[in-house]
This record gives sequence, C-alpha cells and structure tokens, in this order.
Amino acid sequence: MMFIPEARLWPSTRQNTGTGKMGFRRKQNSSGFTLIEILVVLSIIGILLGLAVPQYQMSIKRAREAVLKENLFIMRKLIDQYYQDKHRYPPDLHALVEEKYLKMLPVDPITGSNESWVQVREMPAVDDYVSTEILGVVDVKSGSEAKALDGSYYNTW
Repeated sequence: MMFIPEARLWPSTRQNTGTGKMGFRRKQNSSGFTLIEILVVLSIIGILLGLAVPQYQMSIKRAREAVLKENLFIMRKLIDQYYQDKHRYPPDLHALVEEKYLKMLPVDPITGSNESWVQVREMPAVDDYVSTEILGVVDVKSGSEAKALDGSYYNTW
C-alpha cells in the first residue's frame, strides 16, 4: 500500500521565492523608503547638526574677536603715527579719517557700529587744572560690555 498525503484545505499565504526558502514575496516594482530608514537618517542628521552648530557659532565669535583685535591694533598704530607727524594727539577718531590716515572709521565687529568706539583721552598736566586745549585721543577701546571667550570684557582690550 502506498501512503498518499492529505491535500491541504487552505491555501498557503507564503509563496516560493525561487531561492529554496519560503518567504513573503515583495512587489518587484516597489520603490521608496520605509519609515524606519527615514527615521534613522533624520536622527543621524540631527546628531550631526547638534555637533556642528555650536562649533559654527564659536568660530563666528572667534572671527569677530580677531577682527576686533586687528581693528584696535591698526587704530592705535595710526594714533601713534598721527602723534609722530603732528606732535599732538588727534582731537577725535574722525580726525584720522579727515586727515587721510584712515579711509573710514572701522566698524566694531562686536557692536556692529563704527560710532561705538570708546575714546581714551590724554590726561592733563597736574599744574594745568584748566586746559584751553582739547585733549587728544591716546587710545581706543570697544564700546561693547560683553564678555570675550577668554573671560575678559571687550571694553578692556
């Protein structure tokens, strides 16, 4: 006698994929990304942005500080040059522009204005308690009261 297996009553939901394994068949023309793939990509982008944005903001602050140091150095050098040429300090910073030492007054990169510079005037002599002459500018500082990266204040540079 021969044994004949029983026929199945219910059709199988699985199909043979041709690889020897039984599995669910995917449509051949399906395209796009799954929700998991999109979430993984978005989380990687979020992590990268979380690392890059603070570094970018810090580099902007460093660049502004470098420009401020350079502007202060140049203006102080020109004030000294003015003194050597005229044997007196300039009455204000605009005199450097008027006398063609500067093309224009530089912008303070921290405040964003060229009118915020603090002008340090020369001290009168002790016996000259009433001066008829306008005291000249001997130094210049930033008008910003913000703190620098090194912990000092910009208006002390």
